[in-house]
Amino acid sequence: MQYGLSKHSTKNSGSMKYSDVNFRYFKKNRYSIAALLPLVPDAKVVNEPRNGIMLYSFSTPQKEYVYKEVDEHRKKLNAVWVAGGPHPSARPQEVLEHFDYVVVGEGESVLPKLIEVLRRGEIPEIEGVGRLEDGEMVLKPQRKYVSIDEYPPFSPQMMAPIEITRGCPHSCGFCQTPRLFGRKMRHRSIGKIVKYAKYRDVRFISPNALAYGSDGIEPNLEKVEKLLSSLKGKRVFFGTFPCEVRPEFVSDRALEIIGRYCYNTHICIGAQSGSDRVLKILRRGHETAEVYKAVELCVEHGFKPVVDMIFGLPFENEEDERRSLDMVRWITNKGGLIRAHKFMPLPGTPLEHYPPTQISDRVKRVLGKLALKGKVRGRWEL
Repeated sequence: MQYGLSKHSTKNSGSMKYSDVNFRYFKKNRYSIAALLPLVPDAKVVNEPRNGIMLYSFSTPQKEYVYKEVDEHRKKLNAVWVAGGPHPSARPQEVLEHFDYVVVGEGESVLPKLIEVLRRGEIPEIEGVGRLEDGEMVLKPQRKYVSIDEYPPFSPQMMAPIEITRGCPHSCGFCQTPRLFGRKMRHRSIGKIVKYAKYRDVRFISPNALAYGSDGIEPNLEKVEKLLSSLKGKRVFFGTFPCEVRPEFVSDRALEIIGRYCYNTHICIGAQSGSDRVLKILRRGHETAEVYKAVELCVEHGFKPVVDMIFGLPFENEEDERRSLDMVRWITNKGGLIRAHKFMPLPGTPLEHYPPTQISDRVKRVLGKLALKGKVRGRWEL
């Protein structure tokens, strides 16, 4: 095996210099690329592998396609292969079976250093960058999280929603967010958000939009209102795709603020289950009563609730399933929309070793009928 390379490589990246930098574009990694492009201003966004430094950001559902592509092209191209994102951060050893280097954790402070070293044709010795040496992974973890205020949220070359918050204090068993970004919420300042909100429609990325400016446990609605009031003249969409809100953060005042300053007619709420027993196992930090209340409040304030639900959880029993379907029916009868998902065990989470259960015929029947009426969306049979 050659020093610093995956076992599939035929080139020694420690003796070759690379000038071109390419981000491999997939629809699912658009926001990641948009956030990383400002760090490498001369990088290209490509739809297929090319010579040079090939950068991939991907999550678990894309891994098999990515591995196949890299394995097929690495013998044909003069390239060094670098991976980052949720799956590489959780499974660096696995990823290094296909890639030369892996960025573990946040890329903002790491990627520019890595590109500089690779362009000089040297082996990187950088915190947060893993590689193989004599078949063993060499990796020094990053010692601290970045301040997102120090980095642009996107590049003019590829605009995207503005990430206003990173990290989450909750510990939901299925979620990678606190494992990747920590349990302390880091917020982008209002001044920086306003600076980059130059386009007509302004959307945000956050694990919980209504937690902006807070510790993520108790809302700070004064800060939320200050942010939204600073964006007058824009079409602001808050608490809707591509982010959501936690149900216990939904209140009359919160919805009044959104209604006063924002254009969205929907509010996206993470419920995940209609069973209090399941919510407790998931460590969601709320109960079903707060979901029902949040939906009621949204309807009263003229918002359409769009509620996420997970099916096929490994510890669900028939009673849990019945309660979830009862919640689905109740929400849709209220005029809400369900976004149904099948549980996927993600690496690095407490539930990573728990395979999903088979979706029952009863669930398929109820969701299928509601989907035909436009009341349920999603992929729950994969």
